[in-house]
Amino acid sequence: MKITVFTPTYNRAYIIENLYRSLQRQTFKNFEWLVVDDGSSDNTEELFDKWTADINFFSLRYYKQSNSGKCCAINWALDLAQGELFFTVDSDDYLTDDALEKIYKWESSLPKESKFCGIAGNLGISEDVTLNAPFKDKYLDKNLLERYTYQENGKSVLGGERAYVFYTDVHRRYKYPVFAGEKFMTEAVAWNRMAADGYLMRFYKDIIWIYEYKEDGLTKSGNKLFVDNPRGYGLWLKEKLFYQNGTFLDKLKLYYTFTCDLSEKYDYHLIAECIGAPKLLIKIILETRSLLKK
Repeated sequence: MKITVFTPTYNRAYIIENLYRSLQRQTFKNFEWLVVDDGSSDNTEELFDKWTADINFFSLRYYKQSNSGKCCAINWALDLAQGELFFTVDSDDYLTDDALEKIYKWESSLPKESKFCGIAGNLGISEDVTLNAPFKDKYLDKNLLERYTYQENGKSVLGGERAYVFYTDVHRRYKYPVFAGEKFMTEAVAWNRMAADGYLMRFYKDIIWIYEYKEDGLTKSGNKLFVDNPRGYGLWLKEKLFYQNGTFLDKLKLYYTFTCDLSEKYDYHLIAECIGAPKLLIKIILETRSLLKK
């Protein structure tokens, strides 16, 4: 099996058929569709009972877990995946008809002597329109920490969302930490760790994934997701700062911003624990902020 297309889903029975039909239209045939249902309460399971009985050229495997979040679903899927490549595609989006064919060709062209974790295509609101800034070359070889900083003509060209495809055996070595009571962690935690260990990603401009941000989607949930999952949020921020060789001043700014984000919901003990800061410092930040608000 060359590619595992993996879809974590939660209450998306009303729209996931768009993705299913786009997989049926793929010009590349050597893939499986692996789905982990994150405890849906709609008719998602009934849909997949029907679709697994369809005659398709690809294997469809459906599993269901109690509601645990996307990263837990990814961890499980990495154990289940049979493809050489692991491509996570959201359940409210769909692929262009030649998406997997392009992925196959891109991966085949990677230099074998270099250390790549995978390739990335572009996302678009249609097959011809993307909101991501273009880069000048056909592709870029960068690590996944460079997407925060790399610019061309003064513009960030890797900062937008992308269609990331990883070597399965590499991604399996970078599963997501699980914190009790938390259901969300940005996928960048694993990506940044790969970059810190020297892995490159080859970025392409071609649009292979069509999206529309939904009101019930993770992106629309914004900062609330991070605030509701403080340990995962703190882990991402402190590791990112460490990998980017942040200064002492950068660290103080991070402590302040993180404390402000979480101050309405948590006490200074938990905030300090999540971001790895001295408790007294976080207490001082909270007290100073309270005084300034008066």
